[in-house]
Amino acid sequence: LDSIDGKHARRTQSSTPLGELFDHGLDSWATSIFVLSFFSVCSRDNGKTGVSVYTMYIYLSIVLFNFMCSHWEKYNTGVLFLPWGYDISQVVLIAAYLLTGALGVEVWQKPFLFGYYITDALVILLIGFSLLLSFPQTLYNIHRAHLKKTLKNDSLYEGLLPLVSPLLLFILLTIWVVLSPGNILAKQPRLFLWMVGVAFSNVICKVIICQMSSTRPDLFHWFLFPLALVVYASISGLLGWMEEAALALFTVLVTAAHVHYGVCVGKQLSEHLNIYIFSLKKRVQE
Repeated sequence: LDSIDGKHARRTQSSTPLGELFDHGLDSWATSIFVLSFFSVCSRDNGKTGVSVYTMYIYLSIVLFNFMCSHWEKYNTGVLFLPWGYDISQVVLIAAYLLTGALGVEVWQKPFLFGYYITDALVILLIGFSLLLSFPQTLYNIHRAHLKKTLKNDSLYEGLLPLVSPLLLFILLTIWVVLSPGNILAKQPRLFLWMVGVAFSNVICKVIICQMSSTRPDLFHWFLFPLALVVYASISGLLGWMEEAALALFTVLVTAAHVHYGVCVGKQLSEHLNIYIFSLKKRVQE
Protein backbone atom coordinates (compact mmCIF):
# COMPACT_ATOMS: atom_id res chain seq x y z
CA LEU A 1 0.00 0.00 0.00
CA ASP A 2 3.05 2.27 0.14
CA SER A 3 2.52 3.75 -3.31
CA ILE A 4 -1.20 4.45 -3.05
CA ASP A 5 -1.55 6.21 0.33
CA GLY A 6 -0.91 9.66 -1.17
CA LYS A 7 -3.40 9.09 -3.98
CA HIS A 8 -6.02 7.98 -1.46
CA ALA A 9 -5.36 11.02 0.72
CA ARG A 10 -5.81 13.38 -2.24
CA ARG A 11 -8.94 11.53 -3.34
CA THR A 12 -10.49 12.00 0.09
CA GLN A 13 -9.13 15.56 0.39
CA SER A 14 -7.25 14.60 3.54
CA SER A 15 -3.69 15.24 2.37
CA THR A 16 -1.81 17.03 5.17
CA PRO A 17 1.75 17.49 6.46
CA LEU A 18 0.86 14.96 9.17
CA GLY A 19 0.21 12.31 6.53
CA GLU A 20 3.44 13.16 4.76
CA LEU A 21 5.38 12.81 8.00
CA PHE A 22 3.70 9.49 8.80
CA ASP A 23 4.45 8.16 5.33
CA HIS A 24 8.08 9.18 5.02
CA GLY A 25 8.87 8.93 8.73
CA LEU A 26 7.69 5.33 8.93
CA ASP A 27 9.43 4.57 5.62
CA SER A 28 12.71 5.77 7.12
CA TRP A 29 12.27 3.29 9.98
CA ALA A 30 10.85 0.42 7.94
CA THR A 31 13.78 0.62 5.53
CA SER A 32 16.17 -0.70 8.17
CA ILE A 33 13.68 -3.38 9.26
CA PHE A 34 13.50 -4.65 5.66
CA VAL A 35 17.27 -5.02 5.62
CA LEU A 36 17.17 -6.91 8.94
CA SER A 37 14.50 -9.24 7.57
CA PHE A 38 16.63 -9.92 4.50
CA PHE A 39 19.57 -10.66 6.81
CA SER A 40 17.44 -13.29 8.56
CA VAL A 41 16.27 -14.79 5.27
CA CYS A 42 19.66 -15.28 3.64
CA SER A 43 21.39 -16.25 6.94
CA ARG A 44 24.67 -15.18 8.48
CA ASP A 45 28.04 -16.06 6.99
CA ASN A 46 29.26 -19.46 8.20
CA GLY A 47 32.50 -19.51 6.26
CA LYS A 48 30.98 -21.04 3.12
CA THR A 49 27.57 -19.46 2.55
CA GLY A 50 25.51 -16.60 3.90
CA VAL A 51 26.20 -12.89 4.23
CA SER A 52 28.74 -11.43 6.62
CA VAL A 53 27.61 -8.93 9.25
CA TYR A 54 29.95 -6.34 7.75
CA THR A 55 28.33 -6.74 4.33
CA MET A 56 24.93 -6.23 5.93
CA TYR A 57 26.18 -3.10 7.68
CA ILE A 58 27.37 -1.71 4.33
CA TYR A 59 24.08 -2.82 2.72
CA LEU A 60 22.06 -0.99 5.40
CA SER A 61 24.26 2.12 5.18
CA ILE A 62 23.78 2.33 1.39
CA VAL A 63 20.00 1.95 1.68
CA LEU A 64 19.79 4.65 4.36
CA PHE A 65 22.12 6.88 2.35
CA ASN A 66 19.78 6.65 -0.64
CA PHE A 67 16.78 7.49 1.51
CA MET A 68 18.60 10.44 3.06
CA CYS A 69 19.63 11.79 -0.36
CA SER A 70 16.02 11.89 -1.58
CA HIS A 71 14.93 14.04 1.36
CA TRP A 72 18.05 16.16 1.18
CA GLU A 73 17.08 16.81 -2.43
CA LYS A 74 13.56 17.83 -1.41
CA TYR A 75 14.99 20.08 1.31
CA ASN A 76 16.82 21.99 -1.43
CA THR A 77 14.41 21.75 -4.37
CA GLY A 78 11.00 21.39 -2.72
CA VAL A 79 10.30 18.33 -4.89
CA LEU A 80 10.54 14.71 -3.75
CA PHE A 81 11.77 12.73 -6.73
CA LEU A 82 12.01 8.99 -6.12
CA PRO A 83 14.01 7.13 -8.79
CA TRP A 84 12.58 3.89 -10.15
CA GLY A 85 15.28 2.09 -8.16
CA TYR A 86 12.98 2.39 -5.14
CA ASP A 87 10.24 0.45 -6.89
CA ILE A 88 12.78 -2.13 -8.08
CA SER A 89 14.03 -2.62 -4.51
CA GLN A 90 10.50 -3.31 -3.25
CA VAL A 91 9.86 -5.80 -6.05
CA VAL A 92 13.19 -7.54 -5.40
CA LEU A 93 12.44 -7.81 -1.68
CA ILE A 94 9.00 -9.30 -2.30
CA ALA A 95 10.54 -11.73 -4.79
CA ALA A 96 13.12 -12.74 -2.17
CA TYR A 97 10.37 -13.51 0.35
CA LEU A 98 8.39 -15.52 -2.21
CA LEU A 99 11.51 -17.38 -3.35
CA THR A 100 12.34 -18.31 0.24
CA GLY A 101 8.78 -19.41 0.92
CA ALA A 102 8.68 -21.59 -2.20
CA LEU A 103 12.19 -23.10 -2.18
CA GLY A 104 13.32 -22.67 1.43
CA VAL A 105 16.33 -20.86 2.87
CA GLU A 106 18.59 -23.35 1.07
CA VAL A 107 18.20 -21.29 -2.12
CA TRP A 108 20.50 -18.66 -0.60
CA GLN A 109 23.12 -21.24 0.37
CA LYS A 110 23.76 -22.72 -3.09
CA PRO A 111 25.77 -21.19 -5.97
CA PHE A 112 23.44 -19.55 -8.47
CA LEU A 113 25.62 -18.87 -11.53
CA PHE A 114 29.35 -19.32 -12.21
CA GLY A 115 29.95 -20.06 -8.55
CA TYR A 116 28.30 -16.84 -7.36
CA TYR A 117 25.43 -16.71 -4.91
CA ILE A 118 22.19 -14.76 -5.33
CA THR A 119 23.22 -12.51 -2.44
CA ASP A 120 26.36 -11.50 -4.37
CA ALA A 121 24.23 -10.36 -7.30
CA LEU A 122 21.86 -8.43 -5.03
CA VAL A 123 24.69 -6.53 -3.34
CA ILE A 124 26.17 -5.64 -6.76
CA LEU A 125 22.74 -4.45 -7.95
CA LEU A 126 22.28 -2.36 -4.81
CA ILE A 127 25.63 -0.63 -5.17
CA GLY A 128 25.06 -0.15 -8.89
CA PHE A 129 21.61 1.39 -8.47
CA SER A 130 22.92 3.68 -5.72
CA LEU A 131 26.12 4.92 -7.34
CA LEU A 132 25.00 4.94 -10.96
CA LEU A 133 21.31 5.89 -10.72
CA SER A 134 19.94 7.25 -7.43
CA PHE A 135 22.77 9.48 -6.21
CA PRO A 136 23.65 10.95 -9.64
CA GLN A 137 19.93 11.64 -10.20
CA THR A 138 19.80 13.55 -6.90
CA LEU A 139 22.80 15.69 -7.84
CA TYR A 140 21.37 16.30 -11.31
CA ASN A 141 17.99 17.42 -9.94
CA ILE A 142 19.65 19.84 -7.51
CA HIS A 143 21.89 21.17 -10.32
CA ARG A 144 18.88 21.63 -12.60
CA ALA A 145 17.03 23.53 -9.86
CA HIS A 146 20.11 25.72 -9.42
CA LEU A 147 20.14 26.55 -13.13
CA LYS A 148 16.41 27.38 -13.03
CA LYS A 149 16.98 29.46 -9.87
CA THR A 150 14.31 27.48 -8.01
CA LEU A 151 16.53 26.26 -5.18
CA LYS A 152 15.05 26.90 -1.75
CA ASN A 153 18.54 27.50 -0.31
CA ASP A 154 20.95 29.74 -2.21
CA SER A 155 23.76 29.30 0.33
CA LEU A 156 26.02 26.25 -0.04
CA TYR A 157 26.21 26.01 3.76
CA GLU A 158 22.41 25.94 4.10
CA GLY A 159 22.13 23.40 1.32
CA LEU A 160 24.63 20.98 2.87
CA LEU A 161 23.49 21.49 6.48
CA PRO A 162 21.09 18.47 6.56
CA LEU A 163 23.97 16.16 5.61
CA VAL A 164 26.21 17.00 8.57
CA SER A 165 24.49 14.94 11.29
CA PRO A 166 23.85 11.83 9.13
CA LEU A 167 27.47 11.78 7.95
CA LEU A 168 28.85 12.25 11.46
CA LEU A 169 26.50 9.51 12.68
CA PHE A 170 27.79 7.14 9.99
CA ILE A 171 31.44 8.01 10.80
CA LEU A 172 30.97 7.35 14.54
CA LEU A 173 29.15 4.06 13.92
CA THR A 174 31.77 2.89 11.44
CA ILE A 175 34.57 3.73 13.89
CA TRP A 176 32.78 1.61 16.49
CA VAL A 177 32.38 -1.29 14.05
CA VAL A 178 36.00 -1.23 12.88
CA LEU A 179 37.79 -0.52 16.18
CA SER A 180 35.55 -2.36 18.65
CA PRO A 181 37.81 -4.49 20.88
CA GLY A 182 34.93 -6.90 21.49
CA ASN A 183 33.88 -7.07 17.83
CA ILE A 184 30.47 -5.68 18.75
CA LEU A 185 28.87 -6.05 15.31
CA ALA A 186 29.72 -9.77 15.15
CA LYS A 187 28.47 -10.39 18.69
CA GLN A 188 25.23 -8.39 18.46
CA PRO A 189 24.50 -7.89 14.75
CA ARG A 190 20.72 -7.46 14.93
CA LEU A 191 20.83 -5.18 17.96
CA PHE A 192 23.53 -3.02 16.37
CA LEU A 193 21.78 -2.81 12.98
CA TRP A 194 18.48 -2.02 14.72
CA MET A 195 20.18 0.83 16.59
CA VAL A 196 21.69 2.14 13.35
CA GLY A 197 18.27 2.16 11.68
CA VAL A 198 16.49 3.90 14.55
CA ALA A 199 19.19 6.58 14.91
CA PHE A 200 19.18 7.35 11.19
CA SER A 201 15.38 7.37 11.12
CA ASN A 202 15.22 10.03 13.83
CA VAL A 203 17.84 12.18 12.09
CA ILE A 204 16.02 11.89 8.76
CA CYS A 205 12.60 12.61 10.36
CA LYS A 206 13.95 15.92 11.64
CA VAL A 207 15.17 16.76 8.12
CA ILE A 208 11.70 15.89 6.77
CA ILE A 209 10.06 18.24 9.28
CA CYS A 210 12.54 21.00 8.41
CA GLN A 211 11.83 20.72 4.70
CA MET A 212 8.07 20.62 5.38
CA SER A 213 8.20 23.72 7.59
CA SER A 214 10.99 25.56 5.72
CA THR A 215 13.12 25.72 8.87
CA ARG A 216 16.82 25.12 9.43
CA PRO A 217 17.94 21.76 10.89
CA ASP A 218 20.33 21.67 13.83
CA LEU A 219 23.99 21.35 12.88
CA PHE A 220 24.53 18.49 15.37
CA HIS A 221 21.77 16.04 16.28
CA TRP A 222 21.74 15.36 20.03
CA PHE A 223 22.16 11.59 19.44
CA LEU A 224 25.74 12.32 18.36
CA PHE A 225 26.89 13.33 21.83
CA PRO A 226 25.95 10.20 23.84
CA LEU A 227 26.99 8.05 20.86
CA ALA A 228 30.43 9.70 20.78
CA LEU A 229 30.85 8.95 24.50
CA VAL A 230 29.84 5.31 24.06
CA VAL A 231 32.11 4.86 21.03
CA TYR A 232 35.08 6.44 22.82
CA ALA A 233 34.53 4.35 25.96
CA SER A 234 34.24 1.21 23.82
CA ILE A 235 37.24 1.58 21.52
CA SER A 236 39.48 2.86 24.35
CA GLY A 237 38.74 -0.25 26.41
CA LEU A 238 37.09 1.63 29.28
CA LEU A 239 33.90 -0.42 28.97
CA GLY A 240 35.64 -3.78 28.74
CA TRP A 241 33.14 -6.61 28.99
CA MET A 242 30.31 -4.08 29.42
CA GLU A 243 30.42 -3.00 25.76
CA GLU A 244 27.39 -5.12 24.85
CA ALA A 245 25.47 -3.73 27.82
CA ALA A 246 26.33 -0.20 26.71
CA LEU A 247 25.04 -1.00 23.20
CA ALA A 248 21.79 -2.36 24.65
CA LEU A 249 21.35 0.71 26.87
CA PHE A 250 22.04 3.13 24.02
CA THR A 251 19.65 1.20 21.74
CA VAL A 252 16.87 1.44 24.33
CA LEU A 253 17.59 5.18 24.69
CA VAL A 254 17.40 5.99 20.97
CA THR A 255 14.36 3.75 20.41
CA ALA A 256 12.42 5.33 23.28
CA ALA A 257 13.48 8.82 22.17
CA HIS A 258 12.39 8.13 18.58
CA VAL A 259 8.96 6.79 19.62
CA HIS A 260 8.50 9.73 22.02
CA TYR A 261 9.46 12.17 19.27
CA GLY A 262 7.03 10.62 16.79
CA VAL A 263 4.12 10.59 19.24
CA CYS A 264 4.70 14.19 20.37
CA VAL A 265 5.08 15.60 16.84
CA GLY A 266 2.04 13.62 15.68
CA LYS A 267 -0.09 15.02 18.51
CA GLN A 268 1.13 18.57 17.90
CA LEU A 269 0.36 18.40 14.18
CA SER A 270 -3.01 16.83 14.93
CA GLU A 271 -3.97 19.71 17.19
CA HIS A 272 -2.49 22.40 14.94
CA LEU A 273 -4.24 21.11 11.81
CA ASN A 274 -7.48 20.36 13.69
CA ILE A 275 -7.56 16.74 12.53
CA TYR A 276 -7.57 13.31 14.15
CA ILE A 277 -4.83 10.78 13.56
CA PHE A 278 -6.11 7.75 11.57
CA SER A 279 -9.49 9.38 10.98
CA LEU A 280 -11.08 11.60 8.31
CA LYS A 281 -13.23 13.35 10.92
CA LYS A 282 -12.30 16.87 11.94
CA ARG A 283 -11.70 17.77 15.54
CA VAL A 284 -14.50 19.64 17.27
CA GLN A 285 -13.52 23.30 17.60
CA GLU A 286 -13.27 24.39 21.22
